[in-house]
Amino acid sequence: MIALDTNVIVRFLVHDDEKQARAVYTRFKTAERNRERLFVPLVVVLELIWVLDSAYGMSRSEILGSIANLRQMPILQFEADTVLEHFLVSAEENMVELDDLLIALSAESSGCDAVITFDKKAARFPSFELMTESSCKLE
Repeated sequence: MIALDTNVIVRFLVHDDEKQARAVYTRFKTAERNRERLFVPLVVVLELIWVLDSAYGMSRSEILGSIANLRQMPILQFEADTVLEHFLVSAEENMVELDDLLIALSAESSGCDAVITFDKKAARFPSFELMTESSCKLE
């Protein structure tokens, strides 16, 4: 199986480089014709969220729609697809930053009780615990 890097998915979604976008389209059509599955690591989805938001200014709903549409493509196989499914539902129910939400759900699916963070905004989400200097003192 072949895995995809974030930039390949970005070219497919935003067509900011027509030559590369055509190459991705052609590769996807070849995978479709050959009934091949292309692997999308969870870290690529996390990076995709960040890139679409910070570099392309996409809205939360546009990013979520893009991920949902990608998940519908039979040629793509996502790592931790059940985490992504939960992510898409949870993102509609609360306004936690998308990248933080994906981190929390990924950690939860791996059996973690919480994610420690210095991010005060993320710490308002139940899956996060705020790390402070006092919480780091040795006993």
